Amino acid sequence: MKTKITVFTLGALLFALSLSAEAQQAKKIYRIGYLSEGVAETSRLEGLRQALRDLGYVDGKNIVIEYRFAEGKLDRLPDLAADLVRLKVDVMVTGGSSATAAAQQATRTIPIVMTLVGDPTEAGFVTSPAKPGGNITGLTQIPPALSGKRLELLWEAFPTISRVAVFVDTALTAQGISKALQETQMAAEPLGIILQSLKVGGPNPDLDGAFRTATSEHADGLIILPGPVLFLHRKRVVELAAKSRLPAMYPQPEFVDDGGLISYAPDFNDLLRRAATYVDKILKGRKPADLRVGQPTKFELVINLKAAKQIDLTIPPNVLAMANRVIR
Repeated sequence: MKTKITVFTLGALLFALSLSAEAQQAKKIYRIGYLSEGVAETSRLEGLRQALRDLGYVDGKNIVIEYRFAEGKLDRLPDLAADLVRLKVDVMVTGGSSATAAAQQATRTIPIVMTLVGDPTEAGFVTSPAKPGGNITGLTQIPPALSGKRLELLWEAFPTISRVAVFVDTALTAQGISKALQETQMAAEPLGIILQSLKVGGPNPDLDGAFRTATSEHADGLIILPGPVLFLHRKRVVELAAKSRLPAMYPQPEFVDDGGLISYAPDFNDLLRRAATYVDKILKGRKPADLRVGQPTKFELVINLKAAKQIDLTIPPNVLAMANRVIR
């Protein structure tokens, strides 16, 4: 009798273990698509992956992340977005307004978590930040008056500037360009600064020509508005700014890491980490239409003292004290 009971117990245990193993094998592996206007941003993507790991999602174990990068060639985005749709991803994360627009055109059913976009309502991505209403939610990178804040910081560092060239990436939407220039103009007027708007874009942007125009019209400062083309060609932008001896304010810290002078921007790593929480909620059943669009809450002022020394500029102590990171 004891032998029969032992055999029965052992059999039941093996059966239970078999069911458990089958259940684990049958556990869904989610497929996440990542669509970006630029190149593989290693540090930013690691922030996204780490945030997903913290939430229990491990690439290759219970999720698979499919990456698609346009490398600044925005005409590639529709095909890249369509490719992710063909793969039947469970959720798509987008980096940039153009990438989000391409994803929106490719699908109205797959949930999209946008990041690094401007005004999502003006762009038609959501009905309103509080009630997105469709298959898109996520995070905007632009709070009110960010462009104006960049000009104010540039002036605070170099209060003698009076004429500032503003490089506009033509890949931006007309609404985005207009709003950024309006905000910059509003900041310029009380400071007595004259703005000079210069459009730069296309697959082979004429950066040399833009800098020649800026210097010939006596610009003594430079603002770079955010955009995928200027970001892709940032090393050349930084080189020409130094050659032209123009104190320049950049929209992303990567410009400063590549030798630029100053950047002021949302903490992009933080935005991508927060994007992971949207992915988690969606995979657990929440609808994008019901998830409020977030704004950046952390910002970074990065200053490169090597770049300042190169063009014989001194950063005032009060501005240095505000910096989150200083390159010496």
